[in-house]
Formats: sequence, structure tokens, C-alpha cells
Amino acid sequence: MIPRVLLGTAQVPGGGELRLLQRGAEFSIMLGANELMNSRLSGSEEALAEQACDRIGARPGVRMLIGGLGMGFTLRAALARLGPDAEVAVAEIVPAVVEWARGPMAALHGDSLSDPRTRIFEGDVAAAIADGEWDAILLDVDNGPDGISRPGNDRLYGASGLARARAALRPGGVLAVWSSAPSKPFTRRLDEAGFVVDEVVARATRKGGARHVIWFATKA
Repeated sequence: MIPRVLLGTAQVPGGGELRLLQRGAEFSIMLGANELMNSRLSGSEEALAEQACDRIGARPGVRMLIGGLGMGFTLRAALARLGPDAEVAVAEIVPAVVEWARGPMAALHGDSLSDPRTRIFEGDVAAAIADGEWDAILLDVDNGPDGISRPGNDRLYGASGLARARAALRPGGVLAVWSSAPSKPFTRRLDEAGFVVDEVVARATRKGGARHVIWFATKA
């Protein structure tokens, strides 16, 4: 059995500690006893970007906002689908996660952080949402609207947060929200906020694994 090695820790604003662990070629990021992400499980995070890109279609100068850098699966999938004139802003509130991406997990991230289309914003995604007009806003900052990992993130999923996200989207824009589990109340809130809602099940890996949920909410 290959032991896990602790590579780093970081405090989450508002409370809690992230831990970056490595076992062989596998990385994981933990918050307390909960594993937030694992380098072997990228399927649903990639689907978050791929299906959002499919929904907004081919349009010039796409502006996409990704909430949460994590292990970069969503960012890399977005860059693979978007054109050379796109801009992909990534909001990451824990600076150490960006440092890990450029340090021990550099090989995992590849050249995504140095891609000229990428802009890293070290701060709260809620502030980035208000920064301008977006074609797509992708949120993967918790285990879902019912699995808040950081105090304060609940405002992203409430009625006022959804209204702000909708206002920040261009016509036909998409708000995509990743979750480890379904939530009927959140589906209702999206509908009440004026979105056209599509709830999709995505597997943790390309071959299967745990069932995750992604809401694709389109601004008509």
C-alpha cells in the first residue's frame, strides 16, 4: 500500500483547512474528512465545461467564468473547446490552490495556466460574476448547493445570487452548476429565477463511477 504524503495545507477564508495529498501519481484535495477532488476523477468536471460550451455554441469572443480552479479539469476542457479569441477567467479564493497548480501539480495542469486565453483571479467568484458580461458562468466551488464547503457560498445558490448571475449573463448565456447530488429545491430556484433549466447526470469518470449532477440554466 502506497502511503499518502501531505504536500501542503491552506486556510479557507471563513474557516476550514485544505490539504493537498499525493499517493503515487494520484493527488487529492481534502477539506476536513471530505475529499473535494481527486486527480483520478475528472469526468463530471470536464462535462461541466464541455456541455456548457456546446450550449452557448460558436460565437465570437466568448467570455467564460469558472468558479474554482481545483485540479484544472474544467479549465482544460474549456480551453480545448473554445476558439483562440475566447477569454476564460478562473476565480480561486484560496491562493495556495493556484500555487499548487504551478508547483506539485504542474504536470497535471499542463500549459493551461500559461494559455493566453486564461486569466486567474484570486478572489471570490461572487465578485468576479459582477465584473462584466459573461457567456457562461461555471460554478464548482462546493459539493453542490446542498453541500456548502465555505461559509458565504450559500449566497451563490439563493434567489439573490441566481438573479445576479442571470443579470451578468449575455442573452443565451449559461449558468452551469456542479453538484455531488441532486437538489429539487435548487432546481425550483433556478426555474423561479427565470432560467430554462436542464439537469444532467454526469459520471465521475469516463467509464462510470459516482453519479454527479450538473444544472445548465440558460438565459433565454
